[in-house]
Amino acid sequence: MQQVPASVRLWLILVAGMIFFMIVIGALTRLTESGLSMVEWRPVTGWLPPLSDAAWQAELQKYLSSPQGRLVNRGFTVPEFREIFWLEYIHRLWGRLIGVVFALPLAWFWWRGALSASLKPRLLALLVLGGLQGAMGWAMVASGLIDRPSVSHYRLAAHLLLAIVLYAYTVWLILELGSQSLRRDDAGTARKAAGLIGFLLVVMVWGAFMAGLRAGASHNTFPTMSGHWIPPGLFDLEPWWINFFENGTTIQFVHRWLAMLLVLGVLAMAWRRPRPETMAAAAMALIQLGLGIATILTGVGIAVATVHQAGAVLLLTALIVVRHRATSSPQRPVSAIVGR
Repeated sequence: MQQVPASVRLWLILVAGMIFFMIVIGALTRLTESGLSMVEWRPVTGWLPPLSDAAWQAELQKYLSSPQGRLVNRGFTVPEFREIFWLEYIHRLWGRLIGVVFALPLAWFWWRGALSASLKPRLLALLVLGGLQGAMGWAMVASGLIDRPSVSHYRLAAHLLLAIVLYAYTVWLILELGSQSLRRDDAGTARKAAGLIGFLLVVMVWGAFMAGLRAGASHNTFPTMSGHWIPPGLFDLEPWWINFFENGTTIQFVHRWLAMLLVLGVLAMAWRRPRPETMAAAAMALIQLGLGIATILTGVGIAVATVHQAGAVLLLTALIVVRHRATSSPQRPVSAIVGR
């Protein structure tokens, strides 16, 4: 990749950090049932919260007309409503801030000629994906404003997966713009890391299904599920295959075993290639497994479940670093950054 100023990489590091924090806020929003507190999507004018008692009352009445307001929280007062409103408001406001922090420097660097020809389309792709992420977020919320007091777990998974893709692509660009001295041609490790990244994304999708269907609270023991290695009710729904997507017990069963297989895969890779980056990935995999177990045993405690989602992103980061270092640079193996 053509040389670019160091400030470009620092800007992308900031953006990646903000996306990571956004994913954490999203987990808190979901776990506290706050995501349906704002029933309108005003991407341009909706950045101001209610500023008067009358405005708060009007916002509460809109919420009480929604399925969640009517069926779950119909007795809410304004103070109670504020508790869930603020988290969703911060979630949306942070998304807007990410857009500003990405778009304005992008325009500046572009105008200054600081971006290489190969980097420009990648950054434009990130900009488009960011816009799609906002639209996907509203599509998710809208699914809980029609006739059910919860969002579609399919749209929740899509919303999370798109955020993960945005984060992962940004991290990859950061690595591409950094020092290339640690890269080596190790096709075997590169393939394993790529496979584990794909497998981790699958595990995260089933984790999102668990969150959307509140499946984590159905069995709160480990290693068995309420005393069963193979719990009853795995195939209660018809047709049988729908259980993997809509049966809470089956989804938790699948998520557990996929997660343990993932950990074994990461440990095996580290055992075969004991390098700093593979060992870091193995350590993070074990920590993430522990967080997952703690999430189950605490009945999906908000704090530990939020850290569990953050841990999945950190594990993804470690695997991306492994994948990057296992592939020799297509260009000269020196830093792609020069001060300007």
